[in-house]
Amino acid sequence: MSTRGRIREQARWARARLGRGGPPLDLLTAHFDRHVYAPHAHHEFTIGVTVGGSEVIAYRGGLIHSYPGSIVVLEPGEMHTGGPAACEGYAYQALYAEPSLLTDGTLGGTPHFRDPVLHDPELATALRAAHTDISARPDPLEAESRLPWLLTALARRHSTARASEDTVPGAGHIARAVRDRLADELLEPPSLADLATDLGLSRYQLLRAFRTTMGVPPYAWLAQHRVARARGLLETGLRPAEVAGLVGFADQAHLTRWFRRVLGVTPAAYRNSVQDAAG
Repeated sequence: MSTRGRIREQARWARARLGRGGPPLDLLTAHFDRHVYAPHAHHEFTIGVTVGGSEVIAYRGGLIHSYPGSIVVLEPGEMHTGGPAACEGYAYQALYAEPSLLTDGTLGGTPHFRDPVLHDPELATALRAAHTDISARPDPLEAESRLPWLLTALARRHSTARASEDTVPGAGHIARAVRDRLADELLEPPSLADLATDLGLSRYQLLRAFRTTMGVPPYAWLAQHRVARARGLLETGLRPAEVAGLVGFADQAHLTRWFRRVLGVTPAAYRNSVQDAAG
C-alpha cells in the first residue's frame, strides 16, 4: 500500500512533572489525516505548534486556520473543534498549561489572547524543541527550566498582560545559591518552585537571575556539572553505565547525549582514550 493511500491517525501523549514532586503537564504529538474533534473545552490553556499540513478550528463563533509554524493558543473554557483543512491532513505538537504558568512574569491577571493564531518563528521553534525533548525524556528539572520560561515569553509577547519588571536585585547571589543547591543535590535536585520560595522569589525571577548570571538555564548547568563529575569517574575506570546513575543521569543514553554535547565524544570513547594514555 502506498504512503499516499495510508491513513495516518496518530496521537502520542507524554506527561512531564514541573520539578521534582511538582504538578504534571501533558504534551501531545499528533498527526491526523481525517480525524475531526468533537466540540470540547479544556480547563487549561491549549498551546500548539502546527508542524505539517493545515488545520481548521471552530473557535469563538468563527473558523481559524493554522499552517506549519503557526502557534495556536486556545483559552481555558473556550469551546472548539479541530480537523484537517486540506486532504494532506495536519500535524501538531501541543501542551496543556494551567493558567498560573502564564501569569508568572506578567501583570494584569490571566492573559487574554485576542488572536488565537500567532506568527512568531523564534518562539515556535523553541516551543517545538522543548516539546520534542521533554516528550522523549520528561526530566522534571528540564521541564521546569524550559516550559514556564517559554510560556511567560508567550504571554509577554502576544497577550494583553503586561510584562513585570525584569531586573532581579542580587541576581548573582541568587544564581550562585541555586547553583550550589543543585550541585549538592545532583541526584535528586530540588524543584525551582521550592528554591524560589526559599529565596522569596517567583520562579520566573529565579530563572531570570540564573540565566542572566550563568548564561544557561538551571537544567543545562546541572547537566554540564554532571558531565564534569562523570568525567572524573570515567578516569578511574568505571563503565559509563555505572557512572550515569552515580551522577544523576537517567541512564547511559542520557549521559551519552550530554557528554557528547559538552565534550564532543561519547563517555566510552573518552574512557578508552584516557586509559590508553595512562597505559
